[in-house]
Amino acid sequence: MSIPPSTDWAGLYHAYGRAADVPGHLAALSGSDPAVRRAATSALTSSVYHQGTRWPASAHVVAPLVALVDTPSTPDRDTVLHVLHAVAIGNLRDDKLPFKPTRAFADADRVRPADEDAVLRVLFEEEDPDIDAVADVADAVALHWAAEAYRAAERHTASFLRWLHDPDPAVVTLAAALLVWFSRVPGLPGALAAVSCYTADARASANLALAHLPGHPGSDELGALTTGLASPDEVVRVTAAIALARRQATALPDAALTVLVHADAVAVSGAVEGWDRSLRGHVAVALRRLGL
Repeated sequence: MSIPPSTDWAGLYHAYGRAADVPGHLAALSGSDPAVRRAATSALTSSVYHQGTRWPASAHVVAPLVALVDTPSTPDRDTVLHVLHAVAIGNLRDDKLPFKPTRAFADADRVRPADEDAVLRVLFEEEDPDIDAVADVADAVALHWAAEAYRAAERHTASFLRWLHDPDPAVVTLAAALLVWFSRVPGLPGALAAVSCYTADARASANLALAHLPGHPGSDELGALTTGLASPDEVVRVTAAIALARRQATALPDAALTVLVHADAVAVSGAVEGWDRSLRGHVAVALRRLGL
């Protein structure tokens, strides 16, 4: 994939300085050599998502990453989607869901261009940097870069919704885990409810996304989750029960409670791709919601 030349990458910064190397890393993600792709993934991730921190260049890689996932011939599209999730969401955990960006990024919106310039100057330009000189604005500036990356991703939620119907189940699984962070997307609950049961991980990820949406579930959501309780796949049954416990605890079907209690008793193992918390951890949270 060719990278549009409109971005002045050399005028942007990432964790290691000027971002002039980013177009090469992005282009390498669609190359034919797996070793080159792995190296590019590592280099890109460490530079625009360095230990959870986003940088001025981070927001600008979102559109090229989306284009890569949108292109069926791109190798390892699920790996690209992992990178996109890291850039857009950072290291936020699911206990921040439902996500409220206005509240989360309130301090970021007070950052002035002069604050950002001062931080970058101290980090990359001064020979004898005085970190204390920007200590009072550094955290807010980092939050500003995170907000810019999130908002860049928010402009591509139409693509994320399409990925819920992708023929690659790994893409569907990760798309559901990404979309839950954009709960205001029109039609999201119905789109998650419509994810096929054909692949267990994809359906389980959609169930967990439904679990973390705000409000009571609609009829489509209830239908999908109730159907999931009878799935032959444990991960689908358990995640459906988790979603029902979180979204309608006062009207929980007996079958959902039975699934949760059994999952807790046998210490259900594993995790759903795209979600940091283990399946057992999700069960524990759901049971606490029920007062158990």
